[in-house]
Amino acid sequence: MNADPARPLGIVILGSTGSIGRQALEVIRAHQPQVRVVGLAAARNATLLYEQIRDFQPTYYALTAPRETEGVARAGALRCTLEELAALPEADVVLVATVGRAGLAPTLAALRAGKRVALANKEVLVMAGAIITREAEAAGAVLVPVDSEHSAIWQCLRGEHGEGGGARVARLLLTASGGAFRDAPAERLATVTPQEALRHPTWQMGPKVTVDSATLMNKGFEVIEARWLFGIPYERIEVLLHRESIVHSLVEFVDGSVKAQLSVPDMRLPLQYALSYPDRWPGVEFPRLDLARLGTLSFGPVEPGRYPCLDLALEAGRRGGTYPAVLSAADEAAVEAFLQGRIGFLDIPDLVGATLAVHQGSPQPSLEAILAADAWARETVEKRIPTRHAQR
Repeated sequence: MNADPARPLGIVILGSTGSIGRQALEVIRAHQPQVRVVGLAAARNATLLYEQIRDFQPTYYALTAPRETEGVARAGALRCTLEELAALPEADVVLVATVGRAGLAPTLAALRAGKRVALANKEVLVMAGAIITREAEAAGAVLVPVDSEHSAIWQCLRGEHGEGGGARVARLLLTASGGAFRDAPAERLATVTPQEALRHPTWQMGPKVTVDSATLMNKGFEVIEARWLFGIPYERIEVLLHRESIVHSLVEFVDGSVKAQLSVPDMRLPLQYALSYPDRWPGVEFPRLDLARLGTLSFGPVEPGRYPCLDLALEAGRRGGTYPAVLSAADEAAVEAFLQGRIGFLDIPDLVGATLAVHQGSPQPSLEAILAADAWARETVEKRIPTRHAQR
C-alpha cells in the first residue's frame, strides 16, 4: 500500500486493452498526477497496448502473444510476466481485469506481495475462492471488488460493525438486468446469434461477460463470489431481476432494514471507488442519477427454468470443491465456441451441465487440483462440440 501520501498511487492494470482496462485508464487520466500507471498488460492487442504505453508511460508491460512484442517494445517500457507485474514494489493497487483463468496466478502473486487487489475477474474467485481468501488473509492484503454488484454490497456494509456484516446480515440481494434476451420468447433462443447476444440493454462490457449476462451465468458467478467476499452462506444470497440496472445490489439486515447502492450503469464508478478506497474522488464527469426523470424502478423474481446457467452455477457453488472451477472453465470454453459460431446459444448450458454431470469432484482441492479440473473441463467441452454440432 502507498504509505507516502506525497508519492503518486502506483497502479498496475492486467487486461488494460479490454473494456474494464480502458475505462480504468479513463479514471486514472482524470486523476493524474495523484495516480501513476506503473505497469500494463494485455493478451494480444499489441496496437492498443502500444498506444497506452505511449500515453501513460508505465515502466513495465506484459503481452502474452509473443509474436507481437517487438512493436510494443519500441514504446520504451520493460517487458515482464503477469506475475512479475502483479508483485512490483512500485505497485500499490493491482487491477485484475483479465477474463477467465488467466487472472488466477497474477492475483495470487499480488496478494502474496501484500497489494490491494481490485478484482474485476469473476472466474478467479469462482475457481479458487477458498485459496484466494486464505492467501489474502495470510498476507494482510486487501481484496476489493470491482463488479458493480459486489461494490454495491461492499459500500452498503461500510459503517456497519466489523464491515463484514456477518451475522447481522439477513440477506444479500444481487440485481440482474436479465441480459440481451430478457424479453425474447423462449422458442426464439435456439436461433439467436452471437451479434444479438452482445447487445446488452444497459451495460457496455466485453464479449464473454455480455454473453454470460444473457445466460445469467454471470449472476451465478457473482453469487459464488459474494459467498467468498462477504462470508455469507448461499442460502442467504438471492438474485432479483431489475431491468434498469440502477440499484446495483441490496443488503437486508437482521432488523429488517435494507440498504441499497444506486447509480447510473457506468463501470467507471465502481472502478474509481476500488482505486480511491477508503476515500471518494471527484473529478470524472460521471452521469448523475435523476430519479425524478427516471420515475420508476422495477423488480421481479427470476423466472424458473428461464436461465438454466444460473441454476447450474448455484448448484456448483453449493457442491464446492472443484465443481466451481469446472463450471467456470466449461462456460468459458462453451461461450468461446458460441462466439465463434460453432454452437448455438442453448448449447451453452447443455455443454456446461453435461460436463458438471460427469465430473468427479475433489472436496478440498489444492491449486494444482483446481488447475487440473479447469483443463479437464475445457477438454471435455471441446470433445463434445463436433458431435453435438453435427446433430443440430
